Amino acid sequence: MDDDEVAAAYDARAEEYIALIGSLDQMERADVALIGRWRDETPGTLLDAGCGPGLWTAFLDGGGRDVVGVDVSEAFLAAARARHPGVRFESASIRDLPFPAGSFGGILAWYSLIHFAPAELAAALRELARVLSPGGRMLIGYFDGEPGEEFAHAVAPARYWSPEALGARLRDAGFTVSWSQRREREPGTAGSVRPHGALIAVRAGSGQSFGRAEA
Repeated sequence: MDDDEVAAAYDARAEEYIALIGSLDQMERADVALIGRWRDETPGTLLDAGCGPGLWTAFLDGGGRDVVGVDVSEAFLAAARARHPGVRFESASIRDLPFPAGSFGGILAWYSLIHFAPAELAAALRELARVLSPGGRMLIGYFDGEPGEEFAHAVAPARYWSPEALGARLRDAGFTVSWSQRREREPGTAGSVRPHGALIAVRAGSGQSFGRAEA
């Protein structure tokens, strides 16, 4: 799906999506802890790439950080600006980010790469690498499963990835994977139907780590 198709799909169901997973109270505590720790250990300006209704952008901003959220869905951006005044949100695609090279110390891509077909993912990762400073850290959340396999996501077709397959693509884009995790979702939480994967990738191999990999 291209950006216009993804944006239209989310625009059409924005109210439903926000009602289901529009606040931190609806998120797993493990996710909040992980993203909070990553935020606090990652220096520099932060980018929430594919910010949706802005809950994670506001969480990053609440840590006293300089942060910007971007998304292709105008409905999400309108909701984000209304719900989180004072936080910076911009209309932009991960495919073509309107920022100079090396603008950010950290990028959060939390389930925002799931709609890219395997053939398109490499270009998206290169663009994220472009705007990330050397040694910058990107935290990615994704659905863990057969790499590249498409499934019927609630809003738009999405893809599974594995840490090995995603890690290989990240290395090709100039990253080193420093930490990874796989776990089953807590029953009754958003996205609990499918296993969760997360990893941290460091731009240009700075050698930073984030604890031990977890199964």
